[in-house]
Amino acid sequence: MQLQITHSTCYDYVPAVEAAQHIAYLQPLNTATQQLLAHSLLIEPTPAQHLAVQDVYGNTRTYFALQVPHTRLTVVAHSVVRTHMPPPPQSQLAWETVRDSLRYGAHTPFDAAAEFVFASPHVPRHADFAAYAQPSFAPGTPSLQAARDLMQRIHRDFRYASQSTEVSTPALAALHQRQGVCQDFAHILIACLRAMGLPARYVSGYLLTQPPPGQPRLVGSDASHAWAAVYLPDLPDTPGGTRWYDLDPTNNREGWGTPGEDYVTLAVGRDYADVSPLRGVIHGGAHHTLTVGVTVEPLAF
Repeated sequence: MQLQITHSTCYDYVPAVEAAQHIAYLQPLNTATQQLLAHSLLIEPTPAQHLAVQDVYGNTRTYFALQVPHTRLTVVAHSVVRTHMPPPPQSQLAWETVRDSLRYGAHTPFDAAAEFVFASPHVPRHADFAAYAQPSFAPGTPSLQAARDLMQRIHRDFRYASQSTEVSTPALAALHQRQGVCQDFAHILIACLRAMGLPARYVSGYLLTQPPPGQPRLVGSDASHAWAAVYLPDLPDTPGGTRWYDLDPTNNREGWGTPGEDYVTLAVGRDYADVSPLRGVIHGGAHHTLTVGVTVEPLAF
């Protein structure tokens, strides 16, 4: 499937911003399940400095600086991505085996995925996450089976409610109120998996705005989407392959490297704080209004 994505962000400031520095995560990744065919980033006013680099997780991070007074900032990312769905993986390692293999031990091989077992800014350690996860993790259960069951329970137990939470809402609060948006559900799933000792990471991306004929419209369309991925060390680590298995509790979708061809992966990190689409530091602009629009549409090829 070939998809075209337009992600528009507009800030209106009062009074004017005198100078600003921003970081954007708006360029989709090249992965085992998607190929970035084209990308452009239009910024108004024109930045005095503009630099794109790769961060530690392989995402493209764009810095830009504005040194002229402005009452509006507009950032429009255009991308074209080709996606495909790989065959389902065969993963049978018990979750305890995965947990134990990533614990630190002298003279044992290092696996970079171990970083994703630890707490991060939006995903703290708390006994309530372990308590919620526990029913999915019977002794000897394969880690993929346990993670899938946990995702399905979150999808069933939690209510998607727009504007019920904010970016700053703690994952523990969303767990207790049993409602939220895709970002909350991703953070809760990650926190539960990490509580059981499994590496889990945050995935930001997009969904196809209009689904294929006969398919239901998914929750989270027309906006940035977020889901989680669990690390399965017994999956093949071939060039272009992946040992990460994606889980979307918002829509109860899953897949090896992607939950489906109608998904586009934008960036990956420990949690939202690592990959927020646009953030920065401004001088001035005491008040602002934010408008965000996302459109994902299929292209013939």
